[in-house]
Amino acid sequence: MKIVVTGGAGFIGANLCRELLRRPGFEVVVLDNLSTGRLDNLSGLRVEVRIGSVLDHGAVSAACAGARSIVHAADPGRGRDADAFGMATVLEVARETGAHVVICSHTVPQQVPAGSQCCAFRLSHVFGPLQNPWHPRAVIPSLICDALRGRPLTVHGDGAQLSDFTFVTSAVEVLAEAVECRMAKATPVNLAFGTPASINEVVTILSDLLGHSLDVDYLPPRGDEVSRRPPEPSELPVLFPAIRPVPLAHGLLRTLSWLERHVAARPGKDEVPA
Repeated sequence: MKIVVTGGAGFIGANLCRELLRRPGFEVVVLDNLSTGRLDNLSGLRVEVRIGSVLDHGAVSAACAGARSIVHAADPGRGRDADAFGMATVLEVARETGAHVVICSHTVPQQVPAGSQCCAFRLSHVFGPLQNPWHPRAVIPSLICDALRGRPLTVHGDGAQLSDFTFVTSAVEVLAEAVECRMAKATPVNLAFGTPASINEVVTILSDLLGHSLDVDYLPPRGDEVSRRPPEPSELPVLFPAIRPVPLAHGLLRTLSWLERHVAARPGKDEVPA
């Protein structure tokens, strides 16, 4: 079965390709403009790669010909209008071809188009290997890189704010299950398992893993980092009861190990993989 992953050379997309290829019967095609993704992220994977943008209807249509499902994980990198247009293009091609669609994005519509074979997952705090530590949303990899380089960790606010951190293998397992069962749902699902933790807890676990204390610079809070309330209860445990999320400490250890091998020894941010 042919599955197309837009943005498949990026953090979420490349990890999803690995998960899909672990399952029998899937043939994976990646559509990516490589604005933030990297072909290195797909090293060793048996995927067909097409260089193109989700803003190009022709490129999307050609990549998706004969596809059973499309997973839209692309971020055109040109702002919200471009994100919305890219999503609309994917949905239009799916309507034309009859393909099932799984959307995973930080910005998803409140409703998916009526009558469509579609489900949408809203990303928030997914972390793990292949993530660019200096992406604005890469809170955990950024902290780890600072720790590995002996720098004070930068925390906005007092560190007590809560987030539902999700290790990337748990996230892509959900997405692959949604593909396999052709999940359709009218409203988006938060891709989080209802296991909130504070930034201070993350720092404590990192300190334990590294075997030494970590200096922290507490800066004024940003607008999205002021809540001490736990996130909204997640539907994931109900929708996917067989999936058990990777515990935070284990996810941090695996991310730490990957960053030690691939990033921490590099001298500057410009050389970090996307």
